[in-house]
Amino acid sequence: MRRRIAIAAAVITALVSAGPAAATSGTIAALQVALRAHGLYAGPVDGISGPLTRKGLVTLQRSNGIAAVGRIDLRTRRALGALGAPLFGQRELGLGAFGWDVSELEFRLRRFGLPASAVDGRFTPATGAALRRFQSAAGLPADGIAGPVTYRALVRPATPRKAVRRHVVRDGEGFYAIAALYHVDPAALARTNGVELTSVLLPGQRLRLPAGAKATRAAPSGSRPARPTTTSAVHVVESGEGFFSIAARWSVSPWELARVNGLALTSVLVPGQRLRLPVGARAAAGQASTSRDTVRAALDHWSAAYGVDPKLARALAWMESGFQPEVVSNVGALGVMQLLPESWEWVDALLIGRVTPRTYEGNVQAGVRYLRWQLDQFGGDVELALAGYYQGARAVREIGLYDDTKRYVAIILQLYGSV
Repeated sequence: MRRRIAIAAAVITALVSAGPAAATSGTIAALQVALRAHGLYAGPVDGISGPLTRKGLVTLQRSNGIAAVGRIDLRTRRALGALGAPLFGQRELGLGAFGWDVSELEFRLRRFGLPASAVDGRFTPATGAALRRFQSAAGLPADGIAGPVTYRALVRPATPRKAVRRHVVRDGEGFYAIAALYHVDPAALARTNGVELTSVLLPGQRLRLPAGAKATRAAPSGSRPARPTTTSAVHVVESGEGFFSIAARWSVSPWELARVNGLALTSVLVPGQRLRLPVGARAAAGQASTSRDTVRAALDHWSAAYGVDPKLARALAWMESGFQPEVVSNVGALGVMQLLPESWEWVDALLIGRVTPRTYEGNVQAGVRYLRWQLDQFGGDVELALAGYYQGARAVREIGLYDDTKRYVAIILQLYGSV
């Protein structure tokens, strides 16, 4: 998966409900701003899909030869012009920015002193001041710039923090050891500091602790709980078995199974060989609830929807889980595409625009959309996109590929076209 591929533009859609809307939507607010600029909407920018919003949308679509089905698709956003793109969360925003994403940002900042009349898709000093107020309330550096960390905070309720507790990293400590000291989730610890769970921590680095952190009582000086990687359970390889069949038997990720044994997925297994099983391994009960053919069909469907090479998506999914919807990794990654819960929430909030069902198909949709985003981040470079999927785009840019990331990518490239 390390060759460049031609990629079609992804079509991200948001439905405009035909019924009364009880909740506000930043997407609808951005639509209202754009329609107002075209003289097609005279109501308030309230984020509620009412009759005036729907009438303006239908009028725009009909005048541009677009099927008026109440869907904000790529053609509709193009027809809206400069206020129709880019989508919220796809770029860094600062003074002078203009577009759909600025409208959504401004709509979210009304609670922090931005007047409703200022929601117009233009990032002004007033927008920056409101953004800094939000960042201060969320415990973030108040730089008035909307980047990935600010976006993640924006999609969750922001609450003022009276005091921020910090931990100074000691030599050899990682997220799992520190999280164990304070009884917090490692992923939450990483998320609170705006970094990936795979990020390297340096001695002396100061980490903010998530809400609810409490120090472990009577922890021995210098003790560092080790990251759990295996259980005491082992599997004795039988004739004809490989990583994928064993992984399916124990409902674990083939990649994780190979990793905890210090092997590559391409390694040859011999009868009688003893393999340690990852944390969470459990004997599969009877027949899988969702067949591999069903999962493959979902991968192909969402690949077509988001302009991703289906062979690439299938190879990635096979590498991650062997097409098993029930797999949960030892760090909490879920399902076929092995998305961390917080990654799945981020994709829903910023890339898809709605909550996908927590089913195998919702997992596939979110995973393929995340892969599409990685491809966009790296200009269609498949190898870097896969590395970003596994390691995080920021870590790929700032650190380069870890050795296990290189192995991960190489194996997916070997699987390409074979599953």
